[in-house]
Amino acid sequence: MAKFMVKLGSFFIAALFLLGCSANISDFEGSQPELKLEEFFVGELVAYGMVQDRSGAMSRSFRADITGTWNGNQGTLDETFYWSDGEQQERVWQLTKVGENRYNGTASDVVGVAQGTTAGNALHWVYQLEVPYNDGTITVTLDDWMYLLDENRLINKTEMRKFGFHVGDITLVIERVN
Repeated sequence: MAKFMVKLGSFFIAALFLLGCSANISDFEGSQPELKLEEFFVGELVAYGMVQDRSGAMSRSFRADITGTWNGNQGTLDETFYWSDGEQQERVWQLTKVGENRYNGTASDVVGVAQGTTAGNALHWVYQLEVPYNDGTITVTLDDWMYLLDENRLINKTEMRKFGFHVGDITLVIERVN
């Protein structure tokens, strides 16, 4: 029993350590260039990315053409994905700036409302997405971190979870089309 308690205590210490290492959006306060969705996501953009399974192996890659428009606090991102296996997919995001550095978003395959906060050059964006699986769909939680590198490039790293378990990652770069 004592060995079990020592192992259990070690597990909780390790878990607390890992939680303490998690990025917090406030860690990016003051970092440059400053990310404002209503400025970066305007006009024609292109994204290149990949999906990795939980072991890190790439399962699919894609290119996405994105058109962004804003009118006041309301934005639209019209996305067309071209997957490496030939599938084509459309998603239209309706974005709302709900406060200083805070954004909400909806899309047809998003469950509920996506919520995001910016600080400095970063955006932390969390939402649930219905994704095709076998002959149906499953809902996964996406934890997005976007980082503005310069006025023309943004990197996005997403962790996907199901029932709290890590099931994969998405990595992509978005660039303005000149």
